[in-house]
Amino acid sequence: MAKRRVLDRLPVVHQLRQSVGLQRGMLVAGLVLTAIFLLCALLAPWIAPYSYSQLSGPDGNFGAQQPPSSAHLLGTTVGGYDVLSRVIWGAQTALYVVIVAIVLSVFIGILLGLVSGYLGGWVDRVLVVIADAIYAFPTLLLAIVVAIAISRGQSDLRSGIIAAAASITVVFIPQYFRVVRAEVIRVKSEAFVESAKVIGASTPRIMFRHVLRNSTRTLPLIVTLNASEAIATLAALGFLGFGIEPTAAAEWGYDLNKALSDVAAGIWWTSIPPGIAIVLTILGITLIGESLNDLADPRLRARRRAKAQTPADAVAARQPTAQEFMGEVQ
Repeated sequence: MAKRRVLDRLPVVHQLRQSVGLQRGMLVAGLVLTAIFLLCALLAPWIAPYSYSQLSGPDGNFGAQQPPSSAHLLGTTVGGYDVLSRVIWGAQTALYVVIVAIVLSVFIGILLGLVSGYLGGWVDRVLVVIADAIYAFPTLLLAIVVAIAISRGQSDLRSGIIAAAASITVVFIPQYFRVVRAEVIRVKSEAFVESAKVIGASTPRIMFRHVLRNSTRTLPLIVTLNASEAIATLAALGFLGFGIEPTAAAEWGYDLNKALSDVAAGIWWTSIPPGIAIVLTILGITLIGESLNDLADPRLRARRRAKAQTPADAVAARQPTAQEFMGEVQ
């Protein structure tokens, strides 16, 4: 029993136990795809055949656009890089950008939403106008402008990751701001907040100890959905030429951009692997986010449980218990 309680407290495990049928299949598929992405990112130095910028091996140069072979399972790119190695190392770059972007956007968005929702007044009006203006701006165009302003033509690993993460962060902040602000406005009128004010608790203590902890319950769902959007935005930036140079890091969008001319020549192995990596990674994270979003809705959970019941379970559920029967007799 103790081990079962510990397992139920782990992230996603409780939701996995709640899910049934197709919902469980979607959640499991998302977990498997996301686990593959994480393993490739974390174990890239050990499982990748070559480095992301390696152009030669013991037998000499790799050669450009070489078809799949025993030496290069997915062939080589137009620049002479090993495709499989670039795909595996690209997972690590995507993970770096997603972590930095999510951490920054969650921290800044929660802080601004908490201050705006609790204090109100002119602070709330100004922050709402700024957030709405950013939210109304085209997402990809805003990311491109921020990336250009930060990178300034530099595309090494550090500046490239910071530029991509910062551009994604600016796009995500209004989302967290809106969610947290709405929850704070609802929570600050609760009885326990009024009780904290009566006993003389300071404003920062009420904001961070009582209001904040009750206003962030839906954020894990938004984080999972935004993680997939961050990977798509990173790939779009790289595809449009605002990514990271191949000698600094591997990036799926950049590799797709360089493989455009290969598609017309019938060279499929330079474009399909990074494209599949983008699609499967986004699909896995999206499946997790959508599944958790559905499981967080009590109405959907109750509906699925009702569908999962067998006829025998339904009959047993309608049978009165012994206590109910005795009550009716009396």
